[in-house]
Amino acid sequence: MKLLLASQSPRRKELLSSLGFEFEVVKIDCEEIIPENIKIEEAAAYLSDLKADAFRSLEADEVLLTADTVVAVDGLILGKPKDEDDALKMLRSLSGRIHQVYTGITIKTANKIFTETDVAAVTLDELSDEEIKYYIQNYKPFDKAGSYGIQEWLGMAKITNMTGSFYTIMGLPTHLVYKILKEISPI
Repeated sequence: MKLLLASQSPRRKELLSSLGFEFEVVKIDCEEIIPENIKIEEAAAYLSDLKADAFRSLEADEVLLTADTVVAVDGLILGKPKDEDDALKMLRSLSGRIHQVYTGITIKTANKIFTETDVAAVTLDELSDEEIKYYIQNYKPFDKAGSYGIQEWLGMAKITNMTGSFYTIMGLPTHLVYKILKEISPI
C-alpha cells in the first residue's frame, strides 16, 4: 500500500516516520471551519474527515492519513492563533489550568474510512506575561492548536501533569495510527 500523509506538520512527518512507515506528503486545500453546534470531543475528527473528503479519489493501493488537533478549555475550542495577540490570549487562558487536547485522525482507502479521536488532559503551571511573550517570540507557535507545542520550551518548562498520550498532544495519536494501518496492511 502507498501511504499518503495529508499534513504539512513537521511533527506529524517525524512521528509517522519514527513509526517505521514510508509515506508521501500530499497537500489538501480545504477550509477548516468548525460548525458552531459541534461537540468539543467531535471537532478534531470532524476536521480530519473534512480534509479526507476534500482529497481526490484514492487508487486501490493508496491509503490517506489526515489529522487535526484542537485544544479545549472552559468549553471553548482553541485552534491555531491568528497572530501574537491571539496566541497571548490563548496562553493566558491555559495558564495554571487543566485543558484537553483532542487529536482526530482519518485513515481512508478506496473503499473504507476509519476515524478516531484520542484525548489527553494537560496541566500547565502558571505562566507570567514575560514567559508567554518569550515563548511566542522565540518559538512562534502560530501553526499549533492552543498556541503551544509540548515538545518545545513551554512543554518542558511548564507542563506539570498529563493524562493520555504525549503523541496525541504533539498532534498524532501514534498508537491509533499504528493499530489501524496494521489492520489495513499487516506489517
